[in-house]
This record gives sequence, structure tokens and C-alpha cells, in this order.
Amino acid sequence: MDQRVSFITLAVRDLAASRAFYADGLAWEPALDVPGEVLMFKVADRVVLSLWDETAFEAEVGQPINRGGGIAPITLAHNCATTEGVDRVLAAARVAGADPVQPGEQREWGGYSGYFADPDGFRWEVAYNPGPIGQEVLP
Repeated sequence: MDQRVSFITLAVRDLAASRAFYADGLAWEPALDVPGEVLMFKVADRVVLSLWDETAFEAEVGQPINRGGGIAPITLAHNCATTEGVDRVLAAARVAGADPVQPGEQREWGGYSGYFADPDGFRWEVAYNPGPIGQEVLP
């Protein structure tokens, strides 16, 4: 198996709310938009973020979604070339309706990052990582 990720799929409660947040609020351009079913965004070379209506997700995966308390044990990340870029993205997410979870701050690992949540509570890290791996993921 090749070492890569092709799709990241998130089951969402309200696809219209996700569309309003990502497409309208953050101005992301959908690569595929099937109302009531799925919304897909090309987020990198050969990588797609898929937002799938949770009922359709459960029908295909075959198990009910466990939505217990707390946050999902996953973060998605958007890296920026500067700390100012981090603050701009966090501000844009707030305008789009994101729940500002944590503002940008210096981290003990040498970078700068903050977090926001999308309409389903999935946490996005917005980060400036000055190390080689952080620079490698920038466009």
C-alpha cells in the first residue's frame, strides 16, 4: 500500500450548514456538491475533504455514529507561512461562523497556532510551523 491519504471524510449532521460554513463563509470552491448527500473540496494535490451527510455515511459504513460528549479525537490542520497568516485565517473562520476555540499563540514546540471548530465541532488547527516538516506542507 502506498503511503498516502486520498480522502478525509467527515460525517456531518447538517450538510447545508456545512456548505454555508465552508463554501459561503470560508469561500472554498466545491469540487462536488450533491445536495443532501455529499460536499467535496479538493484541499491539496490528490487530497479531497469529503463532508458526508451522516445518514448516508451510516448506511454505507454500516454502524451508527457514536456522538458521545467531548470533542472528536482528531484535528484537521491548515498551515500558514507566517504567524500573521494564522491570525488572518482564524479571523476569517470567526466571520464565517466558527466557534473560536483557541486564539493563536506561541507554542512550546516553536510554532504558533490556534484552533476553531466547524459546525459539527471538528477542530481545525491553524498553524505556523517553522520547522522543516511545517515548511514542506506549504503551497
